[in-house]
Amino acid sequence: MRAVVPVVTPDEMRALDAAAPEPFEVLVERAGRAVARSALRLLGGAYGRRVVVVAGPGANGADGRVAARRLEARGVRVVVLEAGEVADATVPRCDLVVDAAYGTGFRGTWSPPVVGTTPVLAVDLPSGVDGLTGATPGPVLRAVRTVTFAALKPGLLLGAGAASAGEVEVADIGLPVGAASAHLVTDADVEGWLPARTRDAHKWQAAVWLVAGSPGMAGAAALATRGAQRAGAGYVRTSTPGGAPGAGLPLEAVGTALPARGWAEAVLTDVGRFASLAVGPGLGREEGTSAEVRALVSGRGEVPIVVDGDGLHALGHEPAVGPGAVLTPHDGEFERLTGEPPRADRVAAVRRVAAVTGAVVLLKGSTTLVAGPGGDVLVVTSGDARLASAGTGDVLTGIVAALLAAGLDPMRAAAAGAHLHGRAGNLGWRRGLVAGDLPDLVPVVLEGLRP
Repeated sequence: MRAVVPVVTPDEMRALDAAAPEPFEVLVERAGRAVARSALRLLGGAYGRRVVVVAGPGANGADGRVAARRLEARGVRVVVLEAGEVADATVPRCDLVVDAAYGTGFRGTWSPPVVGTTPVLAVDLPSGVDGLTGATPGPVLRAVRTVTFAALKPGLLLGAGAASAGEVEVADIGLPVGAASAHLVTDADVEGWLPARTRDAHKWQAAVWLVAGSPGMAGAAALATRGAQRAGAGYVRTSTPGGAPGAGLPLEAVGTALPARGWAEAVLTDVGRFASLAVGPGLGREEGTSAEVRALVSGRGEVPIVVDGDGLHALGHEPAVGPGAVLTPHDGEFERLTGEPPRADRVAAVRRVAAVTGAVVLLKGSTTLVAGPGGDVLVVTSGDARLASAGTGDVLTGIVAALLAAGLDPMRAAAAGAHLHGRAGNLGWRRGLVAGDLPDLVPVVLEGLRP
């Protein structure tokens, strides 16, 4: 089952337009009609309302002009301003500004008019936002809503573009988007992916083995353990090389020690009993750790594995990891894996490292991207700045490991884990949320997914 909300790049959108079964004029009419409908909803009706449409010279402007005509037909008083003539000008008094100046193909900057506190409805993309990266090299009219067509664009989901777009509405104008290789993850997707537990289920069917922690970093192991438990793991064994896990491990978890050297072999002798593995949180970077991590990753057979934190550092540059693995880097760890930080086109960046490593790669960020080796991408937007706190990534590792143990394939386990993680964060304190708050919020999110 695929996620159902497609995401296409500006180049892919141009190809869709070129291959459209209907003439350009028909598509513009549909797009303008969708913009007019959305504008009327924002206005709360047509009677006595005033709208200013800022229209550019291309298709985006054509959409805006159709919307203006349809709004006028409903009794709205509309003024159309040319985008090239409004630099720094103040728009006439109105109830809504429609930004139809420039769309996904625009490059460079523009000088928008002054709109004051008047709400803005953007057409396809707020003008001045890069449709591929979400970058805003110049001024942008921040929208309360954006009506985009056929599919979401990366620029609406990434960086400053996401903050500029407001509420995003996708309007169907008849373009075929079934071949899109990137999709947004929603609650409905995750609900559909999660398997139901059978009546005869037992703890070993969803057992997780975490290799985590080191002197001074016992908290990482405990957080990952709690994340796995609350995401549905039936049994969690947490093992720390060189000693037993420190204080803070949940009562229900089984803490075991591993030898300081040769611990990968000790894990591999018993790994067949487990449904998934995770390695890395708080593991440390002692001499010999890298070789042990690589031995564990390569020797685990068909047991799926999550590699995070110090485990990613141990893998080194562009490791050939292979299928069944989920790598979960933040930007710094991504640079360790690839030799450079993610570029502005984060979708292309995560696709490339997934192809090189042969693993599923979950690139953390304000928008999380999950890529498979074949080029498919799942986009997760559920979290916010509350997750920018030490240890939250350790909780995510446990959640993904539990979902792997439940039987989800690595791509869905990573995307569902990131989505649940973000949704749990949204239930927490707006200020002062710490990683230890998250695990107990995960079951609340899971319960809410069920009808």
